[in-house]
Amino acid sequence: MLYRITRRGLVAYGHDIFMAAISFWLSFYLRVGDAWFFYEEDGLIWAGLLLTAISAIVFWFSGLYRGVWRYASVTDLWAITKAVTLIFLLFAFVMFLWTRLETLPRSILVINWFVLMALLGGPRFLYRLAKDRRFDLSAGIVDKKQIPVLLVGAGDEAELFIRALRQSGEATYRIIGIVAENERRVGRQIHGIEVIGTTQNLAELIEPLGRVDRPQRLILTKDDLDGATVRSLLDQAESLGMTLARVPQVTEFKAGISDTLEVRPVAIEDLLGRAQTPLDRDAMRELVEGRRVLITGAGGSIGSELVHQVSAFDPHSLVLVDQSEYALYTIDMEVAKDWPSLEREAVIADVRDRTRIARVINEADPELVFHAAALKHVPLVEANVFEGVTTNVIGTANVADACAATKVDTMVMVSTDKAINPTSIMGVSKRLAEIYCQALDLDRKRAPATRYVTVRFGNVLGSTGSVVPLFQRQLAEGGPLTVTHPDMTRYFMTIREAVELILQASALGQADRDGKIFVLDMGEPVRIMDLATQMIRLAGLTPGIDVEIKITGPRPGEKLFEEILHGSEDLVPTNSQGILLAAPRTADITAMSKAIEDLQKACREDDFEAVMSVIRTFVPEFREIGMATIDEMPN
Repeated sequence: MLYRITRRGLVAYGHDIFMAAISFWLSFYLRVGDAWFFYEEDGLIWAGLLLTAISAIVFWFSGLYRGVWRYASVTDLWAITKAVTLIFLLFAFVMFLWTRLETLPRSILVINWFVLMALLGGPRFLYRLAKDRRFDLSAGIVDKKQIPVLLVGAGDEAELFIRALRQSGEATYRIIGIVAENERRVGRQIHGIEVIGTTQNLAELIEPLGRVDRPQRLILTKDDLDGATVRSLLDQAESLGMTLARVPQVTEFKAGISDTLEVRPVAIEDLLGRAQTPLDRDAMRELVEGRRVLITGAGGSIGSELVHQVSAFDPHSLVLVDQSEYALYTIDMEVAKDWPSLEREAVIADVRDRTRIARVINEADPELVFHAAALKHVPLVEANVFEGVTTNVIGTANVADACAATKVDTMVMVSTDKAINPTSIMGVSKRLAEIYCQALDLDRKRAPATRYVTVRFGNVLGSTGSVVPLFQRQLAEGGPLTVTHPDMTRYFMTIREAVELILQASALGQADRDGKIFVLDMGEPVRIMDLATQMIRLAGLTPGIDVEIKITGPRPGEKLFEEILHGSEDLVPTNSQGILLAAPRTADITAMSKAIEDLQKACREDDFEAVMSVIRTFVPEFREIGMATIDEMPN
């Protein structure tokens, strides 16, 4: 097969032809020694030329010159083996037709095969060894500038890191050994570095090492370690005086990026992570591909990630709706950069404006609407009750009604675990929004064409107003980190995973799911105190010494722990791992429509008691644990 050959490839091609030529004479001498003069000289010359010509043709078509000598591997060796074998099959066939192989010792074919293999493969692997700096006369001499490290994981990632480290201009790290997750690989070696033990006995492995060889850093090579394992390794590393880090991303191992290879710090997501839920990406693509999509709150934390993931599934068009000019401008520019051919429109609109939002949805005529616009900061909504109710309840009703009027196929409402047994205005307002969407989903006479999907999940790492960015900012300022209560726990997931599961839930063709709510499996809750401690330690500091943790007391509307299901909610199994289906209490659409009108009137007139009357009627489990003004909220 013909292919484009580079200048270096031509040099390698000439090298191989030369090696083929001299291999014949070297093999002939190895076979007959000083008795070569008994053979006819012209016949030997023509045989040598024939072998060289056949080699030149086979080499050209064999694909040997697409590889890079620096990365010569078993694959290259196999390609050389096939090429050399074909050469001697052809050579033997032609010589048999020409001379019946009477002019040469027949054993020379076997000898020449081995000689040519050595002459072709040897230079390639010697070149790679030289480039990898494996010929090091200073072996055994410790460079004090290099950081001694232990690798966690004895798999492909560790092998790739070791190889990349040796190919880098300067070896920043000196690998003392490898620790595996189980004992099966203990005693084996990867590129000469021994697997010295398992993660369960780190202290025993490090104790015998001298001061020079004592590792200063524990480097994780696997990306799929669950959060509990990473937290355990962080604890062990800290007790042994080591820091914890991760290998770079695979894309950073490319040649030429840098003369040095630096590891990256362990992110807080690694500590809270769990096994990734298997996703049906084909179903997610089928949900979005070729369809007209509209996203409210497109500039927010969840909304912007929804925009990115939806755009990647090739929608027909995308309408971005947000009331914040800057947030909308930012996400619009990101879409323009990453998906320039995607038809899109950025619309400034407030979901609280019923007329405006109805006109936007009617003109866009979307087939799929994601409603992510909301006020979600618990203390702020607690201090701004009417704004919170107007945005989260009235705004959702405005979007839902507009979807029904425009005959949108599916509206997906993003909800929160704070809607379960709510103790805050934010939580109860989201529960009222859920009830309204449930009522519409059950009322096929009013909205026969529109399917309403509600997806409920907990805290999202890195979202606006969440605890992790707050801790990061406080750490940058030198502390203290503020925790409201030492026993407070929360469910966490990354923004990416939350949005993936929103799309997955939206794509589920669940039978008998009218009026039900999809609940994302959040794993195990995390103590906020533990989170603060781990973030301080990840920064290489000591909690209580370098950075203080200050207990400030629960804020208005906050619960000590969140729930993913109400006690009275029945669970309906889904065919998708990580997604539960809850069947909470529902309400009649006529009653809910009247409640929406009452809420709108009460908020317009600043009638707090009227708002609370509606809340108590439709969400009797709501528990008021304190209101606050902005001035009363802790910093």
